[in-house]
Amino acid sequence: MEKPFGFVVIDKPAGLTSHDCVNRLRKVFGIRKIGHSGTLDPLVTGVLPIAIGNATRLISYLQGSKAYTGIIQLGTTTNTDDMQGEIIDSRDWPLMSENNINFLLENFRGEIIQKPPIFSSVHIKGERAYKKARKGEVFDLNPKKVTINNLNLISWSQNTGELLVDVDCSTGTYIRSLARDIGAKIGCGACLKSLRRTKAYDFKENHSVILPEKSDFYPEENKPKVLNPYIFFKHLSSFKLISEKEIISWRSGRKINFNNNIKRLKIGKSNDIEDSIIHTRNILVLDKNNNILGIAHLDESYEIKPKVVFNAIG
Repeated sequence: MEKPFGFVVIDKPAGLTSHDCVNRLRKVFGIRKIGHSGTLDPLVTGVLPIAIGNATRLISYLQGSKAYTGIIQLGTTTNTDDMQGEIIDSRDWPLMSENNINFLLENFRGEIIQKPPIFSSVHIKGERAYKKARKGEVFDLNPKKVTINNLNLISWSQNTGELLVDVDCSTGTYIRSLARDIGAKIGCGACLKSLRRTKAYDFKENHSVILPEKSDFYPEENKPKVLNPYIFFKHLSSFKLISEKEIISWRSGRKINFNNNIKRLKIGKSNDIEDSIIHTRNILVLDKNNNILGIAHLDESYEIKPKVVFNAIG
């Protein structure tokens, strides 16, 4: 039986870790080589892309922003920057209109400096920050630059102090930190009450499926569909191999001369030729049916060198 290869996009339920979802799919497909592309906290729901089989080797080539819908609770500050933590301060929030809030949110649009939550997976001298925080250790995390592409106020409740927002941001942005910093800017403190991820890279809600239930047996008809990874890598330039001889040569680890085959190169959809080839030099290698055969590197002599090869020979 052919091994599964591609992505399953799970609509992650609350209460499970991202690794719990990976373990469930390992049982569903009966293989160990499965991994997720971006951790979601246990109580966060939504889009969780999971690479199946050798598609795990493609995760580092994903590109794009992430999007969320969340509720920010004003007036409550916690040690985890969400409602699951210990409350360390409670205050009344001021009387504000939606116009007031939108004006304030302008401070958080574009490129900003953000400090991760102390309860996060950031490494400090080989140890996760949340493990140090659980032990009561006092430490500081370095701030970093992140980009908030869009920050839209959906609704504001003066009675409950809840801001409902949509956020599109760069990978590595902490929405908990964003909630905390918005509260600090207002002056009453805040934390994240709930969060749902609606997009991760080019994976969207319409791609997602419900995580299969726990079972000792998963018939084929109950297994989620594995999506062809090609549709999520169109930001990369691509090169098609059109003959069996070329494919065998590629699978054997041989170079491909680029200059003689320029017309078969397709430029990535979101980058110009300079960005997608000269700068990153990563090229998706496909067969005529748009199945991914691997990733190539374009060298200075304009030859395509195999970098990631699937179904390699020898």
